[in-house]
Amino acid sequence: MRATSLDRNVPVSAYQSGNKSVQTTSSLLGEKPAIGWFPKVVAALGALLLLAGTLIALLHPVTLVSPHDEINGAVHIYAGYLASRNLAMAIMLLAALGLAAKRLLNNLLLLVSLVQFLDALIDVVEGRLPVAIGVMILAVLFSAASASHSGYPFWQIRAWNETD
Repeated sequence: MRATSLDRNVPVSAYQSGNKSVQTTSSLLGEKPAIGWFPKVVAALGALLLLAGTLIALLHPVTLVSPHDEINGAVHIYAGYLASRNLAMAIMLLAALGLAAKRLLNNLLLLVSLVQFLDALIDVVEGRLPVAIGVMILAVLFSAASASHSGYPFWQIRAWNETD
């Protein structure tokens, strides 16, 4: 096989033995496999939800507590922490999508999933079951997006350090 100027992959080495042929190629353009539609959609929608949470925490933190709870300085401080956490994750998700950084995107999907699982656990412990259900759905979506993206469920170490 001869390489032309239109070929993306150029032969690096070849081996022929009888009727079997093995050939390896190297990409000249640094071409990366595409990120699937499901991880892209989950990451983009997740980033939007995280940005919405950021704005709510900064502009109207009263919606984060029960109607009978008092909004004081401590609530504003913790709302600020929530806003910075959400904003950081949203920025990183969007950056990973924009850069098509597969491994980074997968690790961020796993991180956001873990954060959502822990948030849901806290919601259950504190008696906010309706909220916990919604947060758990997000956690499962992020876990499923990671599994779709990496090819491995989150409990396998390969989900954390390999992407195709």
